[in-house]
This record gives sequence, C-alpha cells and structure tokens, in this order.
Amino acid sequence: MGKEREIVLVGYDDAAMLDLAGPIEAFTYANYAGERRYRVTVASLGGESITATAGVTIGVHDDLAAIDRPIDTVIVVGGWGYPDVAKDPVFTGHLRRVATGARRVAGICVGSLVLAGAGLLEGRRATTHWAFLDELAACGVDVDRDAIFVSDGNVITSAGVTAGIDLALAMIEQDHGAALARRIAQYLVVFLQRPGGQSQFSVRSRLQPVRDDALRALLDAIADDPGREWTVPTMARQAAMSTRHFARIFPRHVGLSPAQYVERARVEAAAELLAGAESLDVVARRSGFGSAETMRRAFLRVLGVPPGSYRARFQTTGVA
Repeated sequence: MGKEREIVLVGYDDAAMLDLAGPIEAFTYANYAGERRYRVTVASLGGESITATAGVTIGVHDDLAAIDRPIDTVIVVGGWGYPDVAKDPVFTGHLRRVATGARRVAGICVGSLVLAGAGLLEGRRATTHWAFLDELAACGVDVDRDAIFVSDGNVITSAGVTAGIDLALAMIEQDHGAALARRIAQYLVVFLQRPGGQSQFSVRSRLQPVRDDALRALLDAIADDPGREWTVPTMARQAAMSTRHFARIFPRHVGLSPAQYVERARVEAAAELLAGAESLDVVARRSGFGSAETMRRAFLRVLGVPPGSYRARFQTTGVA
C-alpha cells in the first residue's frame, strides 16, 4: 500500500462545476482498485460553502486559511469569480502559503490567472483557456498559447474546462503509471492520449469563420480524408468552381492557401497516427504525405519538430 496523497482543490464563488467535478472524479476513481491512493479535499477561504455554476451550492471540507499541514497537490479551479480572488490579498496570501509547501501546484482554466495573482507563476511558462491567454500574458507570464496543459517545474497549468480531466489523468500517470491512468480514462469514457503539448484546437476550428457553404463543405471533406489527393483542380471541382475562381477566393475566405490548409490537415492526421506503433513511412502514406521525408518537412514547418521527436514527446500524457 502506497502513501495516500492529499489533493486540495481550491474553490470560490462562481467557480466552474466541471473544473471541480472532473478532477474529483478522476482522482476518486483511482481509489476504486482497493488502494487509497488519494484523499480529495475541497477548500475555500473561510471554509464556507461556495456557489458554483448555475447557482449550485458546493460544500467544502476545509478553510484555506486554516490549512497548516503538508499538502501533496494544490489545484486552483477556474470560474467567473476568478478576478475577485486573484486580486484578494487575503485569498492569494493563504494560497501562496499553502502552495509553497506542496509537492505540486496546478491551475485549471482561469485558475492559472489566480496562480498568477498569487505570484506563483513568476518566471514560469503557463497556459489557460484560449479566451484568456492575452490576460495571462499581461500578468508577465510566459504563455504557451496552444497547449492542453503545461508543466514547468512543480507548477502545472491547463487549458479550459475539460482540460482539467486531462491534467488529473496526467498526474495519476505520473504518480501511479500509465496502466492506472488508462483504466480511469476508460471508466470516465474519455481519451487518455491527449498529451499536454497538443493544440487546444484542430486545424478546422482555428480558421476564421467561412460563410461560403461550398468552401465549408470542402474544408470538412479535407479534414475528414486528408490522405486523398487534394490538388487545386480537385478541390475546385469539389467546390463546384472554376480553378481560377477557386484559387482566388480560397485564401480570402480561409486565410490560408489551399496547399497550406491541406498540409496542416495532414500534419494533424499524422500527429494522431503517431500515437500508435506504425512506422513513419506508414503514417506518412496514410496521412497523404507520400513519404516520411515530405512529412518531416511539413512537421518542421507547422510544428517546429520532426515526426520522430513529436512521437517521443507524446508517448505519455506529458507531465514530467
């Protein structure tokens, strides 16, 4: 029997329900195999119940100000109440005190901004929900704008809402191995392999809004089957346009050239395939690159790393 680790989730009024419930469920499932691996505690300043999303009242176990015992992991959740607590010197003072003695500290979604308000992200690289990245950068934080979660030393920050589950699974894998984390992911009916450094968005969702129905259908078709031969004439026919007209309006509506969009769709498809055991040559063929060398050049252009390095980096969930 290993040592039981205490996880303290720090909440406040207008906290996001899923930021609380997701990690709680993941850590609680880790105890179902008969070993008490985690004790999950919810804390608030003053120890009073908090009012979370949609007015739901959440009971808490502990007063943040009264915690004077060693804590394994402190996790600050996100929610619309974050500006008040991030600027509250009493709240941030006690958070900083408790976090300083913890083995691991994390912020889910805009919980990262609360960590920044407490001075816990100074000199750190971090992320948050995509809609708040500029606000986090304005706090003087070195922001990773794409990652699902970022680990810098013993401080971990995650993107929005459901990324808290990814973060909890990564912590469980770090503590108890990939087999347990995979089993919990199966119980929760979520994907285990959504590594921290993967993008918050797919290539399709990154684009500026495309109002033309024919172009939207084409973009979806390319994303669904990137391995197909997508030449400009082929795409023009698919969109029922002349080649000249298509080549002129595609960049204007999409913000990328046809070749750039196809390349990014193929990189995204290959990145998913690299989670498996197929060779680079097979992955290249299946994702439409034709050769491992062509795929390597595309990965360097789009992601800044070659496919082999990407595979090595993302064989686990990514918390060091």
